[in-house]
Amino acid sequence: MNAPDNTRQKIIDAARKRFAHYGYGKTTMADLAVDCAMSAGNLYRYFASKLDIAEEIARAASVRTVGQLSRILTRPGRSASERLHDFLFEDLRETFHALERDPKLVEMAQIITSERPEFHNEGLAREREVLRRIVEYGNASGEFSVADPEFISEMIQSATLKFSYPQLFTRLPLDKLERELEGVYQLIVGSLRAGVSMIDPHRDVVEA
Repeated sequence: MNAPDNTRQKIIDAARKRFAHYGYGKTTMADLAVDCAMSAGNLYRYFASKLDIAEEIARAASVRTVGQLSRILTRPGRSASERLHDFLFEDLRETFHALERDPKLVEMAQIITSERPEFHNEGLAREREVLRRIVEYGNASGEFSVADPEFISEMIQSATLKFSYPQLFTRLPLDKLERELEGVYQLIVGSLRAGVSMIDPHRDVVEA
């Protein structure tokens, strides 16, 4: 890691601590400049805004989570249904516990989602790729019969989005969320095993 990279990481580390302790809204670029022993002008050479720093923090967390979830793909002795169950529940638990440990990160996540929807979509795409590979594994093993794994992975993600970012949508405790997710999972996996395509992706939406 060269000097500019070291400085960027120093800023990110300082911001992560500030955001977790004081919250995103109460942290200023001037605060971060002081924490990093640099001038505000120098800080802006590395990040154009506080939101850019928050996005870097959130991206690193997203990449790390998807990396952990990707290990599900190579677990021995697991059927496609079991891998899908592992994916959904590990995603829920990891995010739930992370936001419980650092509740002020909920504020930051809400702001990034609102101000940078393209970033949110980027993270969803990373997770959807793992889902697609699980569905394809089920097709290859004969457990599923899905004509369009990419489309179905998108529908699975849409149906379970509440559980990927639980504290952004609800204040239910983890056990209640797990109960709901188990019900949604059973509906999804039953359809995948039966070869039900759920929705025709090429069909026009009919307005009421």
